[in-house]
Amino acid sequence: MEQLLTFQQSLIDYSQQFEQAIAQYDHTLAHDTQLQTLIDDYSRFIIDPYHKEQWEQLQTSDIEALTPIIDTLRIRSARCVAIMEKYRALHLLEGQDEKTDYFKNIESCIEQEFGGFHVTSLSKVVMIGSGSFPMTPMLIARRTGAKVVGIDIDQESIDLGQAVIDRLGSYLDIELKAVPVEQLEGLQEATHIIFSSTVAEKYDILDLLYLLTNQQVVVAMRYGNGLKSLFNFPSLATDPQKWQQVENIVHADQVFDIAIYQKGVDHE
Repeated sequence: MEQLLTFQQSLIDYSQQFEQAIAQYDHTLAHDTQLQTLIDDYSRFIIDPYHKEQWEQLQTSDIEALTPIIDTLRIRSARCVAIMEKYRALHLLEGQDEKTDYFKNIESCIEQEFGGFHVTSLSKVVMIGSGSFPMTPMLIARRTGAKVVGIDIDQESIDLGQAVIDRLGSYLDIELKAVPVEQLEGLQEATHIIFSSTVAEKYDILDLLYLLTNQQVVVAMRYGNGLKSLFNFPSLATDPQKWQQVENIVHADQVFDIAIYQKGVDHE
């Protein structure tokens, strides 16, 4: 019981700090240092083997009791990741670009984004939840020459993301759009699709994409289960006649894992 209460209090403390960081965001860099420190600390909490062991020792009933706290914490931490990307973009536009531990962790994950399904110069990649500092689109476009389209429902993220690309990669074939996925033109041409781990409705969107994409498309779904579900939306079961998981890339020392999906049967 004591272990559960200690773990619960840690989650409550983080949740309250995230709530405060959200309230403080005023589209300037006034509070960026505090949030960067908080996110880096939370990232270390999530991948710490000791905390993973604590989580695994919890009973199912214990985790169920924590569910309301976890749901709130996941939403708030995702919102703070989006804000921290805005801070990083603003820093860059002011002539600075210091990587935090969180961003270093994310960039190391990008290296194996699609597992054995390689992106080439002939690929067309769609990033769902591209954010204000579009690291993944820039890295993919720079290393492969592929065309990359990033979408985000937050117009401020799109505006900042475009400014970042103009500064760091104006020569890259990247396009950002503030549209929901069902309104994105050219989806039938997409060869690879990436979901940000902080997109809450990603499996609903995946289901929607079944009829909007071609038969050969490969989907990389960033997710977090177990302890990592405190920082990412978890994986869910799919209809195997629509989407089948063909690969699972697990990184013990990184904040999210990646599930690779392909279509199960020909829908045409």
